[in-house]
Amino acid sequence: MTIWRVLIIGIVISCGCSVGVLLSDKDGVGNTKIGSGWARNSVNATIFRTNSITSDHRFQFVSYYDSTGQVVLAKRDFYGNGWQVKTTDFKGNVEDAHNVICVGLDGRGYLHMAWDHHNNRLNYARSTTPYSTELEVVEMVGENELKVTYPEFYRFSNGDLLFAYRDGSSGDGNLILNYYDAKDQIWSRINDVIIDGQYERNAYWQIAIDATDAIHISWVWRETGDVATNHDLCYAVSKDYGETWERSNGRAYELPIDINNAEVIMPIPQKSNLINQTSMTTDLDGNPYIATYWKAEKSENVQIYMVYADESGQWRKSQVTRRLTDFELSGGGTKKIPISRPQIYVLDDVEGKQAGVIYRDAERGNKVTLATADLLEEPFQWSISDLTEYSVGDWEPSYDSYLLREKRWLHLFVQKVGQGDGETLMDMTPQPVSVLEYSLK
Repeated sequence: MTIWRVLIIGIVISCGCSVGVLLSDKDGVGNTKIGSGWARNSVNATIFRTNSITSDHRFQFVSYYDSTGQVVLAKRDFYGNGWQVKTTDFKGNVEDAHNVICVGLDGRGYLHMAWDHHNNRLNYARSTTPYSTELEVVEMVGENELKVTYPEFYRFSNGDLLFAYRDGSSGDGNLILNYYDAKDQIWSRINDVIIDGQYERNAYWQIAIDATDAIHISWVWRETGDVATNHDLCYAVSKDYGETWERSNGRAYELPIDINNAEVIMPIPQKSNLINQTSMTTDLDGNPYIATYWKAEKSENVQIYMVYADESGQWRKSQVTRRLTDFELSGGGTKKIPISRPQIYVLDDVEGKQAGVIYRDAERGNKVTLATADLLEEPFQWSISDLTEYSVGDWEPSYDSYLLREKRWLHLFVQKVGQGDGETLMDMTPQPVSVLEYSLK
């Protein structure tokens, strides 16, 4: 059984830095406030902010937009005196919830940032020195960087980085992967087209890098800009840093992967309320786990599921939620949806293996909710609890993957935000940005 313990980080005034405040929350939940951020839509709190929060053994960084759309970077030393908060000179179009900030920390301590993208030129900057919040705009690869959306950073065990983004638009775009050599500070293109929409559709993906540095990708296809055309959950893995790709049975792909040769691990037809861009993780053995939601055949309501392969290699789904109300997904732009996209983690050691799925649901008052299950015996039994007493509005979860993997600390970026349908702004004042902190030991 998992025991929840609060992780308390000392916060004091030092050197004129901003001061975090440990807010009162449920027992066993630490909540450290950093500042206030734009909240009229979900641009600060979407699930595809990989990463909103990142760290290494010493420092942690958080990014968000303030009330005027300026990029704010916050840093703390785990052995120091709280958050140092810097408002940068970089700015984004916060009225479009696609235009998120993502940050990555390489093995030498340099901070990388991409921000303000929705089918526009790449905006990329890197810190001038290790662990600094002083960033300068630098070049990445220089090709296929004019129609960028959904930038994401991932770190390999050697400290190098993977950068993923969509080149193109909804219903007509391709997945691009770049590799960063941290020692030489050089970016290179892994492949111009890993997953090809063939100018007729695009893939909405989620990525995980396992303990051996294999890159796992799962995705749904979308035929047009209408979310109702999402269909089929697919899978691929690369064991050589993205040069070649395989199906889950080890059979090689011929690149690029397209709708004709993609491995469909969970057939889901269009108009199933299948959401895109959710989350994925792996266990220590490199087995993938995907969290997403859709309305399954013969189901009365949309439910969150965990998709995984059993010991025989057969792909299965485990229903996480028992939701009582339904909704319909259709149309373009950012949607106002009664549940968030789910975030997943898996922790395993000699004592066992447990999955956790984090989400919020209007049925539960839009609180931060955690569902957990022991993975040693099927069918999995999910236990659900709310981790906050208050509503987080239209928030979606993102967490510090390094701390979870290395320390079993779950640090969630949390801010109450609104979200109108189709990029409509809500009448909401700036809201506190904080880090919820748990120990999963």
